[in-house]
Amino acid sequence: MNNNSPTKEKKSLPARIADLYIDGFRQMTVGRSLWALIIIKVLVLFGVFKLLFFPDVLKSRYDNDADRAQAVRHELVGRE
Repeated sequence: MNNNSPTKEKKSLPARIADLYIDGFRQMTVGRSLWALIIIKVLVLFGVFKLLFFPDVLKSRYDNDADRAQAVRHELVGRE
């Protein structure tokens, strides 16, 4: 049997890679719940990191946008 028949179209490498992953995810059983668990854990971690390590300092120290903008300008141009 000849694999180079004109009726079969040869797919590009990215298309074959995409087909491999799509088919793999389609046939997964336990992996789906594991991926869901991983995604939930990552979302929770990013939420905790944002709350603990990236507080909104400008909002807590300044009352309005003009004061916040002035503080940012002062920090960017140089500290005196």
